[in-house]
Amino acid sequence: MTTKVETGVGKQNPMQQIRIEKVTVNIAVGKSGDPLEKGKKVLQQITNQTPCPRNARRTVKDWGIRKGEPISCIVTLRGKNSESFLRRALEAIGNKLSESCFDERGNFAFGIKEHIEIPGTKYVPEIGIFGMDVNVTLERPGYRIKRRAIRTSRVGKGHSITRQEAIEFAASKLQATVIKEGAIVGEA
Repeated sequence: MTTKVETGVGKQNPMQQIRIEKVTVNIAVGKSGDPLEKGKKVLQQITNQTPCPRNARRTVKDWGIRKGEPISCIVTLRGKNSESFLRRALEAIGNKLSESCFDERGNFAFGIKEHIEIPGTKYVPEIGIFGMDVNVTLERPGYRIKRRAIRTSRVGKGHSITRQEAIEFAASKLQATVIKEGAIVGEA
């Protein structure tokens, strides 16, 4: 005897539902001091969370960066905060994503040139204008097996999120238009 879930007719398998695991927002200033503090204020204003500084991995003499020097700040959003921020961030870029924004594991990333393009953000002349990178990590129920402390395991190939599934998720759930080299894949 087969059920509707096994045959694929009717109800979807709840373990196959794609969801947003986290949204990571990064402002790379390139130097420590006052510009980094201003970048932290911008991230705090936009996300309502305290940003965490990130240090340089190596010394680059041409740019005046030393190894271990804080040069960027990052915020990780999870849960309802992540989805609400992601919708606002997508509005800033016109709800359009290039197909090249998606990787083979189903995650996607895009950049925002000016933080004042995000709805609800006001320009403060003392702070200035910053660009940022937004990285979105998608997952399915059951991905916890790769993060748990005891008996960690890999996510099977059939349960992994593909690039095409992530594109369909962005088009249907986030109402984003995915542009495929001159053609539009998903309409809002």
